[in-house]
Amino acid sequence: MSAPQSSPVVQSFNEWDPLEEVVVGTVRGAMYPECGPILAAAGEPEWLWHFQGVHVENEFVEAADKQLDELVYVLQQEGVTVRRPDPVPLNVGFSSPFWQCRSGWNTANPRDLFLVVGDEIIECATPLRNRQYESLAYKRLFTEYFRAGARLTAAPRPALRDQLYDFNCRATESGDVADLGKRLQPDGVPHRYPINEQEPVFEAADFVRCGRDLFVTRSVVTNALGVEWVRRHLGGGFRVHEIATRCSTPCHIDTTFVPLAPGKVLINPDWVTELPECVRKWDVLRAPRPSYGPSSPMVRPQFTSQWLSMNVLSLDPERVIVDVQQIELIRKLKEWGFRPIPIAFDHVGPFGGSFHCATLDIRRRGTLESYF
Repeated sequence: MSAPQSSPVVQSFNEWDPLEEVVVGTVRGAMYPECGPILAAAGEPEWLWHFQGVHVENEFVEAADKQLDELVYVLQQEGVTVRRPDPVPLNVGFSSPFWQCRSGWNTANPRDLFLVVGDEIIECATPLRNRQYESLAYKRLFTEYFRAGARLTAAPRPALRDQLYDFNCRATESGDVADLGKRLQPDGVPHRYPINEQEPVFEAADFVRCGRDLFVTRSVVTNALGVEWVRRHLGGGFRVHEIATRCSTPCHIDTTFVPLAPGKVLINPDWVTELPECVRKWDVLRAPRPSYGPSSPMVRPQFTSQWLSMNVLSLDPERVIVDVQQIELIRKLKEWGFRPIPIAFDHVGPFGGSFHCATLDIRRRGTLESYF
């Protein structure tokens, strides 16, 4: 066991303090996800019915794996300690007393399942059945952190009975089902989600942290009870604010509302029309439209949106890792006073995320503050 450290092994309060240690996911062993009500609401492609529960082809895995390795290299060159998840057998089916699932999905996006607040790692209660054992890839690493003083918490494991889901909530034929970001919720029409309020469920990537204030979106994987669980668990020392979105099938806040530094937040110009009052004094930076080359797999993304262009990772209040194809975003970041670090990452997108999703802050050099 390593010697005791003078500073906490796990400590992260926001999205921008200087990054010292991070977990980067992996696509090795990835499977095509099983069809279900959540994917149906987002517009699962017809071909998925023939590939669900099958290994993703090696050529796609290798292309994404190469880009993840490049991210690891860049982070290490910047002085960041990088940890990786353990391999888990994603091709093994599993069940509960109420349901069966033919396989897992992937371990590319640790941000989806874990929320770090201070010295605590909170395991979320995802409503996706195929992700119920994904956290096993991190058990050994997080036990190491626990031995060194970190706190580990798991939200109550949900039952995920059929009654939680709306099996008739399906994507409409209008819009491009290949890109979730092109479908907007009509004004005045309430969102219809594929999950209800039977029990608390949430994914951690629907939250971002700004010290004592956290921001969240209701989504296809996070219900109101899940938001309330996080609010009560964190207690009176923190405030949780909801960000309204016009995306008809919202999933994860980091393509919608991305704090970059104290007083600066990047927003999706299509999805965000109103912000909580506390944010309105900040510099609100409207993200330029995504730009991917004609041969990029993100030209017609599956299971996600081209707005992964916003899914950046801050190394500190100035340096921001961004997709190399986002020329206009890179230019705007420079105008706004940041130093972008461009990296190719579009082959990771089809596995469900980009830089912010594919990483989990373990330690940032800073203290708990209130920025509002």
